[in-house]
Amino acid sequence: MTENPFFRPSTLAYELPPFAEIRPEHYLPAFERGMTEQLAEIAAITADPQPPTVENTLVALERSGRLLHRVKVVFENHSAADTTPEVDRIDAEISPRLAAHRDAIHLDGALFARIEELHAHRAELDLDPQTLRLLERRHTAFVRAGARLGAERQARLRAINTELAAAASEFRQNVSADSQARALVLDSAEQLAGLSADEIAAAAENGRALGHPGAYVLSLKNFSNQTELASLTDRSVRERLLAASLDRAADTNGPLAIRMAALRAERARLLGHDTHAAHVVADETAGTVEAVDALLARLVPPAVANARREAERLAEVAAADGVEEIAAHDWAYYSEQVRQASYQVDAAALRPYFELERVLRDGVFFAANLAYGVTFTERPDLVGYHPDTRVFEVFDADGSALGLFLGDFHARASKRGGAWMDELVTQSALLGQRPVVYNNLNIAKPAPGEPVLLSWDEVRTLFHEFGHALHGLFSDVRYPYVAGTAVPRDFVEFPSQVNEMWMVWPEVLANYARHHETGEPLPAGLVERMEAAESFGQGFRTVEYLAAALLDWAWHTLPEGQEVADAREFEAAALAKAGLAVAAIPPRYRTTYFGHIFAGGYSAGYYAYIWSEVLDADTVEWFKGDGRGVRESGEVFRRELLARGDSREALDSFRAVVGRDPETGPLLARRGLV
Repeated sequence: MTENPFFRPSTLAYELPPFAEIRPEHYLPAFERGMTEQLAEIAAITADPQPPTVENTLVALERSGRLLHRVKVVFENHSAADTTPEVDRIDAEISPRLAAHRDAIHLDGALFARIEELHAHRAELDLDPQTLRLLERRHTAFVRAGARLGAERQARLRAINTELAAAASEFRQNVSADSQARALVLDSAEQLAGLSADEIAAAAENGRALGHPGAYVLSLKNFSNQTELASLTDRSVRERLLAASLDRAADTNGPLAIRMAALRAERARLLGHDTHAAHVVADETAGTVEAVDALLARLVPPAVANARREAERLAEVAAADGVEEIAAHDWAYYSEQVRQASYQVDAAALRPYFELERVLRDGVFFAANLAYGVTFTERPDLVGYHPDTRVFEVFDADGSALGLFLGDFHARASKRGGAWMDELVTQSALLGQRPVVYNNLNIAKPAPGEPVLLSWDEVRTLFHEFGHALHGLFSDVRYPYVAGTAVPRDFVEFPSQVNEMWMVWPEVLANYARHHETGEPLPAGLVERMEAAESFGQGFRTVEYLAAALLDWAWHTLPEGQEVADAREFEAAALAKAGLAVAAIPPRYRTTYFGHIFAGGYSAGYYAYIWSEVLDADTVEWFKGDGRGVRESGEVFRRELLARGDSREALDSFRAVVGRDPETGPLLARRGLV
């Protein structure tokens, strides 16, 4: 297949993949050739008769696998953002093969011997800090992958990794299929009473797109509490919607989760750790299971107490409707009633002030220019991976070209739920590559010609994911292995959470929050009332999050050999043990659709969001203090943290910005836990 577009580097700007040429039949041949080529490159490294050096071993390893990388990043995006049955079949086939390929490299004794020798003599090599960091990170990765195990244990490790990769693909596809199957189909607009006119129109458009003309369809987001629950006045519809969400993939993914947790526990023991959580956290900024335990345990009691106080207020309002006890499908609805009555905040009335194009250009891009001096020019001549995808060229403050940003903002049946960022091209001075990054969101597409109006939470998500994008765009390191967002999992959410602050930064908010028809600014004082209303809801949000984080922790602190009979029973017992069995607040993700931990990279790592928020809340206070200008602070944050990737210890980058170790006070105040 000589015309396979993956077989040669892209000639497009910034090596943007040639999406117009790529078809599903190109993937498997490219994967196969890519794996073969990389193994040949590894064999050439190990066959070199010269003693190992940085250049003939470490740098050669960095340069290896370019074809495999090109196809892998495109395929992973395709399977997440615009999948098809054919792509799903390829994913099921290639995932275990890729796991075996990774093991073939990490468990190559001759290759590890060369890295081990370099590592043992690193103090004598006079390495620059980035190269020393690369050597240390590569050596750690090989050891953690089992390079020091004997042949028998390595064989078992390979089998476990292959089975886990296949299981993760199956889990992911089960969630996607059942989420689509459980979309709530309603016959009349009256059943959607409480939603805004544009939301009802979007549900009708969704029905048409999904093959239900004349019906109204609410597709499921990837988390438990669906956003429409805050507005739907029909209690029975709310109940049906939440039930559909909470029951996803219960039959298929329950047994799969049990098997995956057991395999991870067995693998951890092979690698010398008591549990999978201990293995994971040893290479994160938290460092130990005890450190994570301590943070989560400190947060649970005040969060639950806060939620109970909120529940008392909700019960007062619900009683007027004859509701005797607040159920899970009532919480968001009556919370919205409290916000309207107590804080004069109507979430639906905010939407006309948050039109997507204006939020993007006059909010997200404007804030990036304000803090970092960068500018954005849309490139309609460059083709994205889907018709909805938009391509922007990014320029630095001095006018020099920086990279590309792709935005894919709309929901569709072929896209998995949630929002995420990733890279198509990773910045690297060694390879002469500048970054190409993308954001995926799931904003409902309105009827043709209608404006795309965002909720307050969707505005936050847009700023959040763009924070990840900036982390990739501002990367300025030599080696791709430590570039961009390749930082510890419990650090990677930190820059994106910091970027959320710009959504309410007065100068930024005034620039984008204007009525899409009249141009009138957001009414004075409304943001302050919104923040007060959000403070009221912190009990719910913290309990919802902690329940998911501790559920992840429970699955992954299981020791090898401890049997679990039923996933839902295990889940209930884990939440009760953690003090989080709050019937009216289900976890943000239940086990059977918890893709972060069973189909993504967050196993024993969902605590990362709250761990990163400690750093985030502290940094936001730093941004606001000491009399620096926004531009000056932005340059420090960019130079000392965003640009560094994993080229030095993550917390050293934090200290270089803030000037000290992180403190928990700002987080506790933000969450209403003090």
